[in-house]
Amino acid sequence: MILAVRGLTKRYKTGDGVSDINLTVEQGELVTLLGPSGCGKTTVLRSIGGFLEPDSGDIRIEGQSVIGLPPEKRPTSMVFQSYNLWSHMSVYDNLAFGLKIRKVPKAEIRAAVADALKLVRLSGYEKKYPAELSGGQQQRVALARSLLLKPSVLLLDEPFSALDAKLRHEMREELREIQMQTGLTMVFVTHDQEEALSLSDRIVVMNHGRIEQIAGPQQIYDAPESLYVAGFIGKMNFLEGVADEGCIRIGALHFPNEKRLSGKITAAIRPEDVVLSDVIENGERLEGKIKQVMVLGHYAEVTVELAGWGILRTFQSKEATQHLFIGKEVSVQIVKLIGFPTGEPN
Repeated sequence: MILAVRGLTKRYKTGDGVSDINLTVEQGELVTLLGPSGCGKTTVLRSIGGFLEPDSGDIRIEGQSVIGLPPEKRPTSMVFQSYNLWSHMSVYDNLAFGLKIRKVPKAEIRAAVADALKLVRLSGYEKKYPAELSGGQQQRVALARSLLLKPSVLLLDEPFSALDAKLRHEMREELREIQMQTGLTMVFVTHDQEEALSLSDRIVVMNHGRIEQIAGPQQIYDAPESLYVAGFIGKMNFLEGVADEGCIRIGALHFPNEKRLSGKITAAIRPEDVVLSDVIENGERLEGKIKQVMVLGHYAEVTVELAGWGILRTFQSKEATQHLFIGKEVSVQIVKLIGFPTGEPN
C-alpha cells in the first residue's frame, strides 16, 4: 500500500466538501476519482497533495503521515489542468527547474530531462518555448516535469479537460502507456466517465462529498451498487417494476430477484441489453413504437416509446436499423436488468 486516506473530512463555509473519506491505493495502481462538479473529488486530491489542510483524518504515504507537510515536502507531484508552465523559460528550463532546486548535478539533469522528453514523445523540443507548443504538447511537458520529480504518488487534476476530444483520447493512451512503463502510482481526477473507464485500475465514484462505490471499471459498469452510480456511469434506462421473493416483474417480463427485493422497484437497463423485434405477439415482451433513430457510426441509438411505460433508449447494430423507421411498432425484450428499491436517492 502506497497511499492511505483515513477518515478525511474537509468542509467549507458553503457546506460543500467531503466527510469521512477512506481510500487506499496500491503500488503501481491508477485510481480515478470520478464524479460531477462539486462532489469533492478535487478536495480529496488537493488534500493528498498538501494544497488543502483537512479538518480531520489522516493521509499516509508509504506508511508516513503527511498531515501538516507543505506540498514541496510531500512525496507527491501534481499535474494541473492549466499546465502551469513558465512562459519565459524553454522546455528544457521548465523541466530542469525543480531538479536545479534539489541541487542535482548538471549532467544528471541533462540525462533526466532527455529521458523524460523521450517518455512523453517530445525529444528534440528542449529549446522551444510554451507559446510554440500545442495544448497537447504543453500538457506533455507538464507531465514530464512531474515525472522528473520521481514522486511516490502522481496526482492528476483533470489534466486533459482543456484538450479536444481526439487529443484527449490520445493523451489517455499515452498516460496509460507511461504508467505501465514506469510502474508509477497515480491518482487521477475527472468528471468524464469514459476517461475513467478507459484509464483506471479502480474507480472511486463520488457524490455530495462521499464515496458511493469503489471497484474496477467493468464491475462499476456491470454491477453498480446504487441508483446514482447506475445513472452516472454509462447510459441507462430506468423502468418501474414490482418484486417478490421469486422474481422481478415489468409488465409481462420476468427476471431473477437476486437481491431479494420486495415491493416496488426501479429497474436499471443498459441500452445494449434491449432487443427489438418486428414480431408483435403475446408472451414475455413489451410493445412499443419507434420514436427516433440516430445512427452513430457502427451502431445506432434507437428510442422506443413503450405503451404505458415511457421511453426506452436502445443500442442496435447498423444493419438492424435498415428495417427500423420512426412510427414502426416493435416488440421489446430485455436481456438483463439491475433492480434497486424505489425511493433510493440518485
